Parts: sequence; C-alpha cells; structure tokens
Amino acid sequence: MPNPTLRKKLIEVALPLDAVNRASAREKSIRHGHPSTLHPWWARRPLAAARAVIFAQLVDDPSSWPEEFPTAEAQEAERRRLFRLIEQLVLWENTTNEELLEQARNEIRRSWRRTCAEHQDHPRAAEIFDPERLPAFHDPFAGGGSLPLEAQRLGLEAHASDLNPVAVLINKAMIEIPPKFAGMPPVNPEARARMAKDRELGMAREWKGAQGLAEDVRYYGQWMRDEAEKRIGHLYPKLEVTAAMAEERPDLERYAGRKLTVIAWLWARTVKSPNPAFRDVDVPLATTFMLSTKKGKEAYVEPVIEGRAYRFTVKVLGSAGVPPATDRRSGAEGPPDPENMGVPPAQGTKLGRGANFRCLMSGTPIAGDYIKAEGKAGRMGARLMAIVAEGDRGRVYLPPTPEHEECAHKAVPEWKPDVEFFQQALGFRIGNYGMTKWSDLFAPRQLVALTAFSDLVSEAIAHVKQDILGARASRPHKSWNDAARRHVEDAGETPALPGGDPLDGDAYAEALSVYLAFAVDKCADYWSMICTWHNSGEKVRNTFGRQAISMMWDYTEANIFSASSGNWTAMLDWVWKSLRLTPACTFGKAIQSDAQSETLSVAPVVSTDPPYYDNIGYADLADFFYVWMRRSLRSSFPDLFVTLTVPKAEELVATPARHGGREQAKTFFHKGMKQAMQGLAAQIHATFPVTIYYAFKQSESARETNASGTPALPGVSTGWETFLAAAIEAGFSITGTWPTRTELANRMRGTRFNALASSIVLVCRKRPEDAPLATRRQFIDALKAELPSALAHLQSGGIAPVDLAQASIGPGMAVYTRYAKVVDAAGEPVTVREALTLINQTLDECLSAQEGDFDADTRWALAWFEQHGFKDGDYGDAETLSKAKNTSVASLQSGGILQSRS
Repeated sequence: MPNPTLRKKLIEVALPLDAVNRASAREKSIRHGHPSTLHPWWARRPLAAARAVIFAQLVDDPSSWPEEFPTAEAQEAERRRLFRLIEQLVLWENTTNEELLEQARNEIRRSWRRTCAEHQDHPRAAEIFDPERLPAFHDPFAGGGSLPLEAQRLGLEAHASDLNPVAVLINKAMIEIPPKFAGMPPVNPEARARMAKDRELGMAREWKGAQGLAEDVRYYGQWMRDEAEKRIGHLYPKLEVTAAMAEERPDLERYAGRKLTVIAWLWARTVKSPNPAFRDVDVPLATTFMLSTKKGKEAYVEPVIEGRAYRFTVKVLGSAGVPPATDRRSGAEGPPDPENMGVPPAQGTKLGRGANFRCLMSGTPIAGDYIKAEGKAGRMGARLMAIVAEGDRGRVYLPPTPEHEECAHKAVPEWKPDVEFFQQALGFRIGNYGMTKWSDLFAPRQLVALTAFSDLVSEAIAHVKQDILGARASRPHKSWNDAARRHVEDAGETPALPGGDPLDGDAYAEALSVYLAFAVDKCADYWSMICTWHNSGEKVRNTFGRQAISMMWDYTEANIFSASSGNWTAMLDWVWKSLRLTPACTFGKAIQSDAQSETLSVAPVVSTDPPYYDNIGYADLADFFYVWMRRSLRSSFPDLFVTLTVPKAEELVATPARHGGREQAKTFFHKGMKQAMQGLAAQIHATFPVTIYYAFKQSESARETNASGTPALPGVSTGWETFLAAAIEAGFSITGTWPTRTELANRMRGTRFNALASSIVLVCRKRPEDAPLATRRQFIDALKAELPSALAHLQSGGIAPVDLAQASIGPGMAVYTRYAKVVDAAGEPVTVREALTLINQTLDECLSAQEGDFDADTRWALAWFEQHGFKDGDYGDAETLSKAKNTSVASLQSGGILQSRS
C-alpha cells in the first residue's frame, strides 16, 4: 500500500502561543457554564489550549502548499490570517459563537478536501479519504474530556476512552449524551405546562442543543432537594438568637428572637490532653480562631476556660481594632495568658508547621506523633466551635449551642462507603491519623445526606419515566434535532426520539440520572470533613482545592438546604448550567478501555493528555467520587461499576508504593507508555500528526542532576525524559513542542510544590521504518543548520522569551527523532537527556548570534525585560530562561541583576 503524502500542519511550524496562553490562563478563573464545573477532575486542559491545538493540528501550514503560496511572503501572510482566526477562536466569549466556529470548521474542511483530492488513487480512498466526512477524533486518555469536547465543537466525530469509569462518565455527559437529545424540549410537567401556554399565545420556544435536557436536570434536581428536606430536614435546624446572646453582642440586637438559617457549622478536631492534669479533657486542634477577616466584619472564636472545662464563644472586632486575647478565663485555674506564651491573638492552638499544637488547658505542646497515635487508636473527636448563619446583609457568626451539637450527633447513617483506600496513594496524608476508609472522611450527618441524595437519583429515574408517559399521552414531541438524529443513525444506534415517535423513557431517564449523580458528587466535594472555612471569602472551601487529600484540623459542615455556600441547589446549578452550553452537535462516544491494549475501529486524528508520571494519582483520587457514583448509577451502567473501586493495576502512573520503589515505578511507566504509544502509532490517521500533552514539573528538574553532577536542563526531569523516551521508542518522530501555560500561579498545590508549572504539547509523526542512523557530529551539524530558521518561525509567532527554550525542543527533537538512532564516537546511543542538552547548547549559540556579543547574564536580562519589564515574575520562569541563556538564577542574583525570594 502506498504511503500517504505528508503535508506539514500549522502546529508543526508556528502557533500564536502568547494568545493561546493568555486565554488559557484567563479561563481558569471562569466558572459559570464552564465544562470543568460539570464534575471535578484534576489538571483538566483549558478549552482554549485544546481548541487551538486541535485546529492547528488539522489545518495545513501554508508552506506545505507552494502551489497556492509560492513565496515566503505569501506563506507568512496566510499564516498571519490563520493566527488571527485562532486568536479569536481561543477567547472564552467565543466558545458558543457559531459564526466564528463555522469559519474554523470551514478552514478544517478546506485542508481536508485538499488532502482527499491528493489521495483519490489510494486503495482505501473511499474509506479514509472521503471529502464529505471529516476524520474521526480519538483521545485514549480522555480524563476530564476537554480534548474530545473541543474536537466535537470543531465539527469532528468525537471518541473518548479511559480506564477510569469516572472519567468515562464525564465524557459521556459531555460528548455522547447531549447530541442524542439535542433540540428536544424538556419532559417535566412544569415545563410542559409553560410550553402549552406559550403555544396558545403563539410563542412556541425553540430548544437548542442540550437546553431541554439541562432544564430537566434543573427540575428533577429541585424535586430531589424537596424530597430530601422532607426526610432529613430535621437534621439541619435553624438557630434562634436569644436575648442573652444579644446582650453580650450588640450586633445581634436586630436578630433577637429570630430564627436564622444556618449556613455552616465549624468544628475543631480534638484529642485527649497529653498533660496528666487534664488527661480527661478533649482539647481542640484548631489552626485558627478567626471566622472572618473581612475589613469591618472581623469575627473570631474565643475559648473560655471554666475550671477543668472550656467552652467557645464568638466575638466581633473590638474597638481597638484587633481581637483581644485568645483565651478568657473564669476562676484561678488554667494556663498562663496566651500573650505571655507567644501565641498571637486568634491564632488557634497550632504551633508552627505540621501536626503540632498546644493544649488549650495547660499550654503543653502536643506533638504530631501523639496526635497520630490518638487518631489510629480511634480517640480523635470533634467539638463545635462556631455557627455561621444568614443575616440581613451578610454572615452572622454565633457561638455553638448544645442543641445544635446534639443534633449533629443524632444523625445515624443507614449506609456508608466502608471501602478501604490505598494508604500510600500519591498526595494522601490522612491515613496517618486513623482514617482508612472513604467513610472516615465524612461526618455522620454528611453520610446521611449523601446517602439520601444518592438513593433519590434512582427515585428520580422512576419519576422521569412516569412524566414521559404523561407527556406521550398528551402530545408526542416533534422537535427532535434532525442533525443529531442523523449522527445517531450513522453510528448504527436507534435514535432515542425519532421524528414524532414517543421518547425512549429508559434511555432519557438514565441520561438524566448521570447529571443528577454528578450533582451528588459535587456535594461530596463540599460535604466532607476535609472542607474548611474560607475566612476571607466567608464561604465553604471544597475538599479538592488541590490534587491531594490532606488532613484538615478544623473543618466545616455545610447546611445542604441553605441558600448559601455548599448547598445542594448551588451544586445542581453548576451542573445544569454547564450542560446547557455543551456543543451537542456531532456524534460522540465514550467507552472504558485500557490505552495499552486498545484497538480502534477507525483511523482517527489523535490528541491526548496522558497521566503525568508521578504527579497525580487519578484512580486513587477518583475513588472519592466513585463510591457515591456506584450507589447512584450501578443499575443504569452495570459494566462501569463492576469493581468496588476504580481499576488501578493498569493505570499509567508511577506510584512508588504500588510498584515496589521509584525505579520499578519508572520502569512500569516507561513500559506501559511505550506500549500505548506503539498502539497509537499503528492506528492513527497517517496524514495528521498526533498531539500529546505532558505537564512539565519545573521544581523536579531544578532538583535533579545529570550524570556529571550539574543541574538538569529545563524539560529534563525524570517524568518528562521518560515520557519522551517512551514516545520515541514507540516509533514516533517529534516535530514540535509547544509550552502552553495552562496552570494558574495561585493554584493551591502549585504555590508550594510547583506541581504542574506548564504543559508541553508534543507534536508527533510516525517515524519511517527506513529511517537512517546518524553520528553525534551529524546530529549537531543538522541542529546548527536547521535550528536558526525554526527559531525565526517560533519568534514570528510572538512566543515569550521564557517559553523559547521549551518550544525549541520541538525542532531540535525533530532532528534527533528523524534518525533511527544517534550514536557517539564509541558507538553508544546518544540518550534523550544528552540530545536535550545539545539542543539547548545550540539554541544558546543561535540566540547569541542574534543578540551580538552580550554575555549570558545580559542576554537573560534583555529577554526578561522584553517579557516583564521591571515587574516581578515567577521563579520558574526565571529558572527556565536562565538555562536557555546558559546561566543560572544564583549567578544572576550574585551579580545583582535580580532578587530571588519567596
């Protein structure tokens, strides 16, 4: 069979990276309607980056068609036109701009038709080069689903697969379910009555995309809330402000005699005091006593010690402008004044970092080992510190009452997820304190609530089916979207709602149940004992502020029926508003599959975001949601919920504790990733490159050293090097690398650990089987000959200087991977790490030639000023740029050029 003609795609030559990065970073602060709010997932790719990469992967670079663009000037002009389109395409405001999206689809079709016309003599032309049908898209590591979703938005048939059943359902909810019911009106009786009234007035509404489906999710989710309140509402009482409370707090006078709706209950974990004199007292482990730090609304908890006991009261800011002493005493007994103990007012009982506290009663230090032993012995408890209620113009902070503490203890769950989690999972710290099962992460009242809502998902399915029967009897639906129906029929499936035929009640009800179960999962994220109170934002902070589960000492229990932070309705709103904005256009399919052994039925375009070596333990984290999802959806999706927990043995994550050590984990990751890459190389559409995301962990490369003992270069971390080696050994040639800054600088894990500094997009082609060998000298000569022109193309795309070193890896690795092997003078292979070193050295020489006879530090300063001026910037950026300029941050600091500080 003849090999297809390969034409360079835009992503293999240039990309308006700065515009893509700006849009990607901005997108992380957008919430309402964003797909990330449908269901939690970790390190999800921004839509802007995904959309730009897939578009540039599908569209021809002008240089590949000299017949149409014969001169460099003509090619550059056409490239600029495409850049302008991408710059508009990546903006969040244009996510649903159909006119602009259609322009992008037309560009994709234009390139595709060129390709098809060139391959009409191919033996499989009718199958894989049909000019009227774009090639399918596939992501074998679909995860959070950004890539399949954006491929679908750009007009491609989207296929997604993942080993993780939670990821599979997220992708079904975004690309598979919405097109099946696109254009269909809601079935709930409230909407039907409203539509009937509109028809009488001649104002029939058109339900576009997934709007009807989203409206039903909203309605039946509200039904679930109302039912739950009937059953467990007594566990969430209001709080009456008494005259005695108002007497001590003038700010409460307006509320005296009123019952306020509780927003949240704030708890502190407790252990027995290590001081023998107070061994029978459960003392609080409180990281802070501050409730609100908002200016003019400051409030704090004040412990009051009474003999051998204590209670909590709540104070608002004193007239002096600062909280008074942390403790107030009655009687002669008790510890010395905290101000004499060096404890700042309202700090809590925490001492320094880690699990180190002081005894509230005696001031005795409580060591971390003591707390761990108490936790493992089952002697860790909890004490209510404060209650947050809804006031007339904001939050009202109130002291705990015996009635409210007792009400919480009355909750007895009928069921709980008593499933063990892996104690040594990446990012897990809770096992050190006696927590071994998923049920240990939830307070009894939270378990009761989550179980109730999980069970109501099943009840809602029956309710939906009943309403569909009523709708069918009154009036068959006639607004099924023709395009959606055609895509469903093309896939060989029976349409859920043909023309005027009755709706398939089972299929529709099961579809709705997915989104209702997602709302339960989002509640789990806000209804655990890992949640804390955000005292500056005055709201509940969720479990997964980062891709880890860490111990939280003072935790927050949200009122699920309030109208404020962390309630059921708020979680439901995130889900249906996100669903409403899904593309719901072309056919989509999501399945559970292992990327290492997956067989594709079509030759697709591939863009994928595989696991990041040892950065995130997706399967272990996903179990947090899986145990609740399984209870809600097992009857609807039995094949996805066969196991008690998410499959982990085949997951391509380098978890040392699971594989017997770091080296074994590295070997497992390399072998598995190579196998997955080989499978892709054998099945992809030959005329398109593959794009693969990989998270670059700057702090890791900064820690590591190479064989000579010198610090590793950017992009030479263990995970990145191992991933590159796996792709190359699988038969891929790398034709481009693009550093997309998709992580916010203020992310919780990143501020301390720099876990995912940026993502590198690898552009790969299958290497020819007859690729030649090359010597190290030939490789260096080719680098020096080709890197300058590639550098010019990159700079013309407006790439920031700090990103230039990473982007230059692409054309450099394109030279390295065009050969079957590069060998040194002794006949030994030149490793990936050595190749990256040589690429960076050649890049430095190219930049030196551009910048004249300046020394390395001056070249760094010029590049930094070009991007930042005299403003501060991230250490990671400075470090990456220093390596590209053949210097170091330490050298720059000693030379007085910069200051480096935390």
